[in-house]
Amino acid sequence: MGNWDAWIGREQAQDDALAPALARRWCATFDLDPPGDGVMPQGIHLCLCTPEARTAQLGLDGHPMRDDSARSFFPPIPLPRRMWASSDIAFHSPIAIGARIERTSRIASIAEKDGSSGRLGFVGVAHETRADGVLAVSETQTLVYRDAAAPDAPLSPPPPGDGSFDASAWDAHRTMTPDPRLLFRFSALTYNTHRIHYDAPYASEVERYRGLVVHGPLMASMLLQMAASELGDNRLASFSFRAMSPAIADEPLHLAMRRTDEGFELGTFASDGRRIVAALAGT
Repeated sequence: MGNWDAWIGREQAQDDALAPALARRWCATFDLDPPGDGVMPQGIHLCLCTPEARTAQLGLDGHPMRDDSARSFFPPIPLPRRMWASSDIAFHSPIAIGARIERTSRIASIAEKDGSSGRLGFVGVAHETRADGVLAVSETQTLVYRDAAAPDAPLSPPPPGDGSFDASAWDAHRTMTPDPRLLFRFSALTYNTHRIHYDAPYASEVERYRGLVVHGPLMASMLLQMAASELGDNRLASFSFRAMSPAIADEPLHLAMRRTDEGFELGTFASDGRRIVAALAGT
């Protein structure tokens, strides 16, 4: 595909503020009450320092276009389909409403692989988020780029099968059904214009998904809220999640959590037991 070494180490800086209105909208999206002490739950960093590309700079899929100029933060890997594959997060200090936010992002790694579905490009991005000058969150995101889907490719994922999710193996379990309203609100909170989350014809006809795709960070946010309900707010020191399979809007999801020797295992599952997101957490 090309040599992208020149992009490794490339940085960008953003600033933001956790405004009271943004905090209220985040809580409303998840049916939560605003915190009485003004300290927001873990996961709020996902809607801070969001993309700032102009509309004219967006590609067909809604993501900012990439080129080989000095202003392009991401390398122009010639693979059109982009996915948020995983994140490794360290929580250092809580973020309070009204905090001044600064984020530094750096391209940490770039790799190319051949997978069963074709060529793959992986980009690791290291973020450091500070609130009022104090390091609050460190996160390394892995993005994956894939070939375009064939026009006649089977829709993904397959319809739910005959299996079922076994909740008896987990300490905590809840079910919920993410619908298009929730996806739209989360896209608005994170300023995410990827069309697979709100444009059903594009999602099925171009990217060959069976419906609107639930955001990986949205499911991660719900798992963080499950951890908070079991352990208390802002108790996690680490949280990592990895996308295993797409989740489709209007289909039930099982959220589960259990204690392990190393910490906690969490996950989201389809109704037939298919694992969608795998996550680990530590206190």
